[in-house]
Amino acid sequence: MRAALAEFVDQREWRQFHTPKNLAMALAGEAGELVTLFQWLTPEEAERIMEDPQTATQVRHEIADVLSYLIRLADVLDIDLAAVLQEKIRLNEQRYPVHLARGTADKYDRLPTDGDC
Repeated sequence: MRAALAEFVDQREWRQFHTPKNLAMALAGEAGELVTLFQWLTPEEAERIMEDPQTATQVRHEIADVLSYLIRLADVLDIDLAAVLQEKIRLNEQRYPVHLARGTADKYDRLPTDGDC
Protein backbone atom coordinates (compact mmCIF):
# COMPACT_ATOMS: atom_id res chain seq x y z
CA MET A 1 0.00 0.00 0.00
CA ARG A 2 2.83 2.35 0.90
CA ALA A 3 4.59 1.82 -2.42
CA ALA A 4 1.36 2.11 -4.44
CA LEU A 5 0.50 5.41 -2.78
CA ALA A 6 4.03 6.74 -3.22
CA GLU A 7 3.92 5.88 -6.92
CA PHE A 8 0.50 7.54 -7.26
CA VAL A 9 1.84 10.69 -5.57
CA ASP A 10 5.09 10.73 -7.54
CA GLN A 11 3.31 10.37 -10.89
CA ARG A 12 1.35 13.53 -10.07
CA GLU A 13 4.32 15.38 -8.54
CA TRP A 14 2.39 15.83 -5.28
CA ARG A 15 5.24 14.93 -2.93
CA GLN A 16 5.93 18.68 -2.54
CA PHE A 17 2.51 19.08 -0.93
CA HIS A 18 2.77 16.03 1.32
CA THR A 19 4.36 17.68 4.33
CA PRO A 20 3.66 16.18 7.73
CA LYS A 21 1.45 19.16 8.61
CA ASN A 22 -0.58 18.94 5.41
CA LEU A 23 -0.98 15.19 5.66
CA ALA A 24 -2.04 15.38 9.31
CA MET A 25 -4.60 18.04 8.44
CA ALA A 26 -5.89 16.04 5.48
CA LEU A 27 -6.12 12.95 7.71
CA ALA A 28 -8.18 14.89 10.26
CA GLY A 29 -10.43 16.24 7.50
CA GLU A 30 -11.07 12.78 6.07
CA ALA A 31 -11.74 11.38 9.54
CA GLY A 32 -14.27 14.19 9.95
CA GLU A 33 -15.95 13.20 6.70
CA LEU A 34 -16.22 9.64 8.00
CA VAL A 35 -17.69 10.89 11.26
CA THR A 36 -20.37 12.89 9.43
CA LEU A 37 -21.75 9.65 7.99
CA PHE A 38 -22.47 8.48 11.55
CA GLN A 39 -23.53 11.83 12.98
CA TRP A 40 -27.03 11.84 14.43
CA LEU A 41 -27.51 8.10 13.94
CA THR A 42 -28.77 6.08 16.84
CA PRO A 43 -26.48 3.27 17.98
CA GLU A 44 -28.81 0.82 16.24
CA GLU A 45 -28.74 2.79 12.97
CA ALA A 46 -24.95 2.98 13.13
CA GLU A 47 -24.78 -0.82 13.50
CA ARG A 48 -26.81 -1.16 10.29
CA ILE A 49 -25.02 1.56 8.28
CA MET A 50 -23.57 -0.91 5.78
CA GLU A 51 -27.00 -2.23 4.81
CA ASP A 52 -27.66 0.69 2.45
CA PRO A 53 -25.45 0.19 -0.62
CA GLN A 54 -24.93 3.91 -1.30
CA THR A 55 -24.02 4.68 2.31
CA ALA A 56 -21.84 1.58 2.48
CA THR A 57 -19.86 2.85 -0.51
CA GLN A 58 -19.43 6.24 1.15
CA VAL A 59 -18.20 4.59 4.37
CA ARG A 60 -15.72 2.41 2.50
CA HIS A 61 -14.39 5.36 0.50
CA GLU A 62 -13.96 7.58 3.57
CA ILE A 63 -12.17 4.76 5.41
CA ALA A 64 -9.90 4.36 2.38
CA ASP A 65 -9.19 8.10 2.41
CA VAL A 66 -8.30 8.01 6.12
CA LEU A 67 -6.06 5.00 5.58
CA SER A 68 -4.39 6.60 2.56
CA TYR A 69 -3.45 9.75 4.44
CA LEU A 70 -2.31 7.76 7.47
CA ILE A 71 -0.05 5.61 5.30
CA ARG A 72 1.33 8.69 3.51
CA LEU A 73 1.99 10.46 6.82
CA ALA A 74 3.81 7.40 8.16
CA ASP A 75 5.80 7.19 4.94
CA VAL A 76 6.85 10.85 5.05
CA LEU A 77 7.84 10.51 8.73
CA ASP A 78 9.54 7.14 8.09
CA ILE A 79 7.35 5.35 10.61
CA ASP A 80 6.89 1.59 10.31
CA LEU A 81 3.15 1.26 10.93
CA ALA A 82 3.27 -2.44 11.77
CA ALA A 83 6.08 -1.94 14.27
CA VAL A 84 4.53 1.09 15.96
CA LEU A 85 1.18 -0.70 16.21
CA GLN A 86 2.83 -3.67 17.92
CA GLU A 87 4.62 -1.26 20.26
CA LYS A 88 1.34 0.46 21.13
CA ILE A 89 -0.43 -2.86 21.70
CA ARG A 90 2.30 -3.88 24.16
CA LEU A 91 1.98 -0.55 25.95
CA ASN A 92 -1.81 -0.89 26.13
CA GLU A 93 -1.48 -4.44 27.46
CA GLN A 94 0.40 -2.89 30.39
CA ARG A 95 -2.03 -0.01 30.78
CA TYR A 96 -5.12 -2.20 30.49
CA PRO A 97 -4.48 -5.49 32.28
CA VAL A 98 -7.24 -7.93 31.39
CA HIS A 99 -8.27 -8.50 35.01
CA LEU A 100 -8.77 -4.74 35.52
CA ALA A 101 -10.05 -3.61 32.12
CA ARG A 102 -12.41 -6.42 31.09
CA GLY A 103 -15.90 -5.09 30.41
CA THR A 104 -15.16 -1.42 31.11
CA ALA A 105 -14.49 1.52 28.81
CA ASP A 106 -12.66 3.45 31.52
CA LYS A 107 -9.35 5.06 30.57
CA TYR A 108 -6.31 3.36 32.07
CA ASP A 109 -5.81 6.10 34.65
CA ARG A 110 -9.31 5.46 36.01
CA LEU A 111 -9.00 1.70 36.35
CA PRO A 112 -8.67 0.27 39.83
CA THR A 113 -5.13 -0.65 40.79
CA ASP A 114 -4.21 -4.18 41.75
CA GLY A 115 -4.26 -3.00 45.37
CA ASP A 116 -7.91 -1.96 45.00
CA CYS A 117 -9.05 -5.42 43.92
